[in-house]
Amino acid sequence: MGTTSSTTTPRYLWQLLEPLHAVLYFAPETKEQAAALGLDGKGMAYVAFRAAPLGAVSAAAATAVFHGFHPDLVRGAVPAVWDRAEPDRVLAARSVAVDRALSRLVPGLLGSSTVHRAAELLTEAVAAADVAGRALAAANRDLTPPTAPHLRVWQAATTLREHRGDGHVAALVAARVDPCEAHVLRYAAGAATADFLRTTRGWSPEEWAAASRRLQDRGWLAADGELTDTGRRVRRAYERTTDELAAGPWRELGPEATDELATLLHPLAAAVVEAGGVPVGGGLGSPWPPAPGAEVR
Repeated sequence: MGTTSSTTTPRYLWQLLEPLHAVLYFAPETKEQAAALGLDGKGMAYVAFRAAPLGAVSAAAATAVFHGFHPDLVRGAVPAVWDRAEPDRVLAARSVAVDRALSRLVPGLLGSSTVHRAAELLTEAVAAADVAGRALAAANRDLTPPTAPHLRVWQAATTLREHRGDGHVAALVAARVDPCEAHVLRYAAGAATADFLRTTRGWSPEEWAAASRRLQDRGWLAADGELTDTGRRVRRAYERTTDELAAGPWRELGPEATDELATLLHPLAAAVVEAGGVPVGGGLGSPWPPAPGAEVR
């Protein structure tokens, strides 16, 4: 990996962990499990599978921790979803979905020494994570660890991804960036497509346009939708804060073990991407291929 600075190591590890975690949201196996539970509403499966570690959470609490999603999209899923399937059933279904998806996508790697060692190191990183103020990370870490190494890798990747995400929400709130504005800024930076961000998070064209105008009024966005120099500085600042807040587990794991983990995760994440397990570009939360020390866009 070549570096373990507080701002590049977390970003690089995130780029390796995100494809593993995101398998859940794009796999046909997830749709099958969701259908079996009766989770057929718009966004219902996503909200249920992601929120289930929190228990039978309310719409208000789920909206707060998800941050970037329209409240109406979340309210369309919870609390009604818990009447169809209680959280423990949802958690069991997501484990089945991930197991079947990874078994299909990367069958030759599941029992490998790479996955076994990655599971060990990720478990150490999860144990070292400070989850104060990080509801999704804390809830995921509190789950009973799976027995199968590839599922331990997925659950640990998910916990660390949510650890980073919880910190990212804190950084956005501190920067006074509201949920829809965060997506407009991400699109303006070229990190994702507008249609994907707007439709999957439930924002209307009118709400997207209103968020763009607010950012223009603050001098962060130009009239043509491009980031201004000020907007670019603001975005880089809160992304760097996100990296710094995500650095704890890797700092505790230490540079040698973190480098070893990165070396182990890269072929696993690459295999998932190459097998079509997650989309690259607009649909995946992190850039691909991963780049150590890459500049924040």
